[in-house]
Amino acid sequence: MNFPHGRTVYRLRPGPLEDPYSGEVILGDWDNPDILQIPGAFVAQTSTSMLAGASREQALESKSLFCAANVDVQKGDRIRAGGDDEPIYSIDGIPPAADVNPWTGWAPAREIPLTRAVG
Repeated sequence: MNFPHGRTVYRLRPGPLEDPYSGEVILGDWDNPDILQIPGAFVAQTSTSMLAGASREQALESKSLFCAANVDVQKGDRIRAGGDDEPIYSIDGIPPAADVNPWTGWAPAREIPLTRAVG
């Protein structure tokens, strides 16, 4: 897919980090994330809501990532559409499996829910 006015979409995954107790290499370094460009993807608005409590207000924004069926995204990854100064959204749930047509092998784009909280 080619979007003449689209923005580049990136997947951010925490980089490897050595667990100081076990010495195992684990994922968890957000200061040095693994960044993957997702070709042909776009992020679209789905909803915004306000949560107010006695001590604070918080805005929740929901968006969707639309991408090819074979893109490597998983729960806990973060998504950024555009440059470093753009908002970053989280994949909080399990991304839906890629459906494949059993007769042709064709796979439609996936829609993956994203969230961002402010406040």
